[in-house]
Amino acid sequence: MTSQPQLSTTPAEASEAALRATPAALAAQVGTTTTELIEPALAAPPTPSAWGWWQRFGSPRPKPLFLGFLGSLLLAFGGLGAGGVLVHDPILEGTPLAAWRFGHGYDLAVMVVYLGLGLEVWAWMLLGRDVLAKRAGARAVLTTSALWLLPMLVTPPLFTRDVFSYLAQGTMPLRGFDPYGGGPDVLSGPVLDNVHWFWQDTPAPYGPLFILIAKGIAAVTGDNMIAGVLLMRLAMLVGLALFVASLPGLVRHLGGRLPVTLWIAVANPVMVVHLVGGPHNDLLLVGLLSMGSLLVLNRKHAAGIGLVTLAMAVKASAGVALPFLVLVWAARLTGPQRTRIIKATAAGVGVFLPVFAACTLAAKVGLGWLPALNAPAMIVNWLSLSTGAGELVYNIVSWAIGGLSKTPFISVTRVIGGIILLTVGVRQWLASRAAGGPDAVRRAGVVLLLVALLSPATLPWYYTWGMALLAGIAWSARQMQVVIFVSVFLVIAAFPDGEVSLYAFGYLLLVMAGALVAAIALVKPDPLRLRSRPVPQPATDG
Repeated sequence: MTSQPQLSTTPAEASEAALRATPAALAAQVGTTTTELIEPALAAPPTPSAWGWWQRFGSPRPKPLFLGFLGSLLLAFGGLGAGGVLVHDPILEGTPLAAWRFGHGYDLAVMVVYLGLGLEVWAWMLLGRDVLAKRAGARAVLTTSALWLLPMLVTPPLFTRDVFSYLAQGTMPLRGFDPYGGGPDVLSGPVLDNVHWFWQDTPAPYGPLFILIAKGIAAVTGDNMIAGVLLMRLAMLVGLALFVASLPGLVRHLGGRLPVTLWIAVANPVMVVHLVGGPHNDLLLVGLLSMGSLLVLNRKHAAGIGLVTLAMAVKASAGVALPFLVLVWAARLTGPQRTRIIKATAAGVGVFLPVFAACTLAAKVGLGWLPALNAPAMIVNWLSLSTGAGELVYNIVSWAIGGLSKTPFISVTRVIGGIILLTVGVRQWLASRAAGGPDAVRRAGVVLLLVALLSPATLPWYYTWGMALLAGIAWSARQMQVVIFVSVFLVIAAFPDGEVSLYAFGYLLLVMAGALVAAIALVKPDPLRLRSRPVPQPATDG
């Protein structure tokens, strides 16, 4: 964890200092409401001090701690039957637990998964109450999150099968195939058998650093898919460690409260279930992106841009942050604005090129991943706003006319979404030129969120790209309620086995009703008014 840099006396640094000191002004510049930036606290008596070893862990409150842990255990146990399980499981087959994957056993496993998820969300809400009331500090939130994450380290993949694609893409170069030239269908055996059918003929859309990591893991584990999943998850935890280590510094720069930031970013079910339980390589991107941004804010510009370049060498989307980080560097130089930006850009390119080239050479791959970036566009679902708009227009028009193809409608709205994204991104970058500093990082987070929202195809964990930077800002209680609702929706956007659930509208409405209750319960102890006595409303901490 790096210390906050001392302020310079240059005009640019004075501007940065003023921005760091007034997070409300920062929020106004990117359209965030500023009426509720003071976080309200639930009325509650102070918690007595705990002593000894418990205090060293922040004295976490037992109810959310163990309720969430129970939820994680149930998720892991239910995932043995209902998660992204192996086609042929060498551990379960031939044992009584094999029934957990078929028929009524599978149905029961699904119920256990959703019971665990419900407990996880409820525990997260209770922890959020404690954070608002300042009964839980940063260390308590971190301890609670760590306990919730433990069962996720050994569970089968949850709500996805992507990790099997990762292992296949790492196996391909070991067997003489270019992962950017074709899909895993050139392989055979357990590696291919467990890749989702949709991705079996699709080239890898990931950067050379991730191919290098996947190749190393595949070289160690071979056809042992269980060992491959576990080792891949451990490799992704490097990203979690970097992310957690960067958050205190980002909070200091962006004006938030560390317990709230940890609650939003680390204890979040999207982190627990998707990024770690998945696992997804977005976790590595998030860690490199957040730590790189912090280093740039702390005047270690070259090192920070180098880390964000590594994040881009995992997934190209991280590269969106680089132009904004160049502005942070430029604001600290002397001379006219245009000259400073040109100098910082040249220096940034001087860091980017050798770092990215080194990753490419180490992975022994070419630049074929650039044309392969359109592979996710094969996904058609309304989680992408531009794709969803195309589907909506198609359904309306086809209802009136009929006999039409959906593809032209989606293609047009995707182009419109791309134009909107480019326009907003350029405007945000231009607005960051004068101030630089935390303002530029905040705007980079906003644009990364828009990338997830307006891209041709979006998956639930894509929204963590922008939240990696925005988690450190000041959050109101109302905004935290929105985080609860959206996060639960992102978790249940797929079924436990990884199949999309976005068109099972009855299922979505049922689960989202529970998410709404959890969001309301963050500030209202009895949201359904089930108690016979009236419950006093929470007071706000002015």
